[in-house]
Parts: sequence; C-alpha cells; structure tokens
Amino acid sequence: MKSKNYAYVLNDLPEGCKKCLKGEKLVLFITGICPRKCNYCSLSEKRKDKDEIWANERPCSSTEDVIQEVIDSNATSASITGGDPLSRLERTLEYAKALKNKFGKSFHIHIYLTPILANEHSLKELSNYIDEVRFHPSFLTRNLKKEENEKEINIIKIASQIFGKQNTGIELPLLPDKKQEILEYTIKISPFISFVNLNEFEISDTNFDFVTENYVLNEDTCTIKGSKESGIWIIKELEKENSKLNINVCTAKTKLQYQFKNRLKLHKILPYGTRTNSGTVIYFTTPLSKENEQKIKSFKDYFIDKKKNRIIISPKIIQKIIKQTSLKLAKVEEYPTFDGDEVLIQPLN
Repeated sequence: MKSKNYAYVLNDLPEGCKKCLKGEKLVLFITGICPRKCNYCSLSEKRKDKDEIWANERPCSSTEDVIQEVIDSNATSASITGGDPLSRLERTLEYAKALKNKFGKSFHIHIYLTPILANEHSLKELSNYIDEVRFHPSFLTRNLKKEENEKEINIIKIASQIFGKQNTGIELPLLPDKKQEILEYTIKISPFISFVNLNEFEISDTNFDFVTENYVLNEDTCTIKGSKESGIWIIKELEKENSKLNINVCTAKTKLQYQFKNRLKLHKILPYGTRTNSGTVIYFTTPLSKENEQKIKSFKDYFIDKKKNRIIISPKIIQKIIKQTSLKLAKVEEYPTFDGDEVLIQPLN
C-alpha cells in the first residue's frame, strides 16, 4: 500500500499524478475566484479570491508568459486549478488551447473543478483540450439536500461520458472526522470514475481558525492529526470490497519531498550554478555595477544576471577573483523558480 514516495496507493495512479510525482507538471492557477467558500480551503491569502493567473511561481498576463514557464521548468504537462476554472471558462479554454497548440496533443492537461458551475456544454468545451478531469464535490462543505447531491453526481456522470471513465475522478481533503462520508461517497460514485485522490489535510493562513478550532496538529505543526490515517483506513475498507478504483492518499511529504523537489530539479538554472540534492541552486555572486563589470572584464567565466542585478561567477575562479580583485563576493543558495527566493546568503570576504 505505501509507496516509496510517502503516498499510499490502492491499484494505480491516474496519469496526471504520475507526471506530477516526476516534477513534470506545471501548475496553472487560472483564477482565485470560486463559487464555493469552503471553510477548510488552504489557498493562500495571496491568491484566494484574486482574479489573477500564475504559472508555478510566475505571475502571468498572457499565454506567452505561461508558455515561457513551461519551457523554463521543463514541464511535459500541466494542471489547471483555482479557484474554480469554470468561473473563467473562456480564459481556461484560451490557455489550455495555447498549451496544446504549442506543445502538442501529448502535453497532458488535467483540471480541477467544482460540480457547481459545470454543465454538459462547458465540459464538452473543455474536452477539446483537457485530458483528465478531477471534481471536488460539495458534500464536505455543508449538509447537502438529496437533490443537490444527486445533481452533482449526475454532473460527474456526464463528465465520465465525455472524458471517459478512465480520465474522470474526484479529489478531496482528508478531513479525519469525515472519513465515513468520504468512503460512502466514493462507493456511491464509483460507477462513473476511475480514481480518487485524497490529500493529507494541512493548515494554512486562510484556514487557520477553522483548523485550530476543530482539529489537532501533528508534531510537524502543518498537518492535521488523523488525516493520513483516515486515508489509510479508507483504502483498507475499499480493499475489503475488492474495489477496482485507483486510490491515492497524497501526503504532505509526498508533495514536498517528491513533487516539489523533482520540479525544482527539472527547472532551468543560470550559467555557473550548482544544483543541490534538494533542488536549490548555489551561485557565487557580486553586485552588478559598471565598476564591478570593469574589474571582472578580464575573466571569462561569468554571467550578467540583470533580473537580480548581479554578476554570477564560475566557482572554478572564485579563489582567483578573491586574490586578484577587491570584489565583494557571496555564496547564494536559492530556488531556481521564477521568484528565485533565497535560502542562504553567505559573504565570502
């Protein structure tokens, strides 16, 4: 059941998850607008309810920005998320189409939706460019009336007919007090889906009050006690039923130690950078100025990084630079992502 990547899996993984684990999925955040206000939503304040577009850590204003991020991150596929992408259907179609046109039909795209805005027309429109659809049903958000629940299930049934059962699934947070409801819903909807992704529940700045009032944190202070164990229980119960569904309990460790780290390792880095085992990059730098450019001009192994206003120097000549110039040097460890957040800055002289 437990996999080498800290996840817990019954049967197999959907195609989108396989690519995500390899770090090959670009995350296209199409909008923070959503018709539903889930009290457990972990979307950051930076993005929640904001009608903005992000490709991984890159803010985007055009399809060209997203395409550039695909190239820079060496992605082979993408996931479209939000908010609810259907709240901005035309935008979602535009960006998905642009990705398929640029990178071809084999560029796998999966999408996260609520069933609230979905209908047969919008799902058919999406199917022109989307390969796999994942629904977040509403039954965890509040007590649904029977007709409301049946309406959502019917939407997922329609999606299964359009995308194919093998490309249709649901994805839910593992609220430990809701494990029985999650199991029952999974069994009920199993004729129309092939996979269920269950995410270990995590605390965030936007769900902090809800989590601290209703749950207990694990020692790591970011995951909720009993969440992962609830997913394992669900898998065992489905095993008893000889379920053919593909069930994936995706843990916080899976996301951090595999998905994110592998994505970092695939990302392009600047000249003279050294990639670490954790996916960060080490550069030797000096501030960019006309004076410093003159001082380093006689050395060949350097790169002008205008974005961060610095000169990156080959590690091979660092000692020579220290001895022969008065340049102020630093060893910098940072993420290779668009934002380039720094982990460590260590002055060398």
